[in-house]
Amino acid sequence: MTVAFTYFFRDLQTLELTVANVLPTIQGRRNIQFWDAGCATGCEPYTLAILCAEKMGYFSFRNLRILATDIDTSDLFETIITKGEYKNEEVQRIPPHLLEKYFSAAEDPQYVRIADHLRKSITFRKHDLLTLQPAGSEFSLIVCKNVLLHFSLEDRIKVLKMFHSSLSAGGFLATEHTQKLPEEAEGLFTQISGEGSLFVKR
Repeated sequence: MTVAFTYFFRDLQTLELTVANVLPTIQGRRNIQFWDAGCATGCEPYTLAILCAEKMGYFSFRNLRILATDIDTSDLFETIITKGEYKNEEVQRIPPHLLEKYFSAAEDPQYVRIADHLRKSITFRKHDLLTLQPAGSEFSLIVCKNVLLHFSLEDRIKVLKMFHSSLSAGGFLATEHTQKLPEEAEGLFTQISGEGSLFVKR
């Protein structure tokens, strides 16, 4: 059964742009929090973790915690993310040297298992964005892609305001590359680059 359309290294341009801009602002911090809202089965937060691990190095990466949330009507996402095993077709876009570095063979030959230190960096929680209750506070980065476009304009604005309040000063918001901020929310963020939908909190 297909529960979500997702795969590793999807929308890589936006994620690479995000990592390149966020990491210099968090250097030296002992507690770094990211929130991936609408994480599906975990391919996106794990992709983010791989990109960060490559740039941060092993010891700095240990300070990073990624909260992955989703409404998850299937009740499957937590098990998949916690176990960290994915079908071979879901990892096909990962460069071979990164696949070898961060994955190992699972018991089922149709699956691979992600490295333990990456699994430990990610925590899953069920969360409905439309409750407008933040999943936490003082996040350095919130990633929310392929979710906001499904909401009404009114709800999108409310969720963006909730994201704004959940970010630390100077925190970043990454959305899908086709997403533009509603006019009513433009005063909350400054767009970083025209190459992708990456914004910094005002």
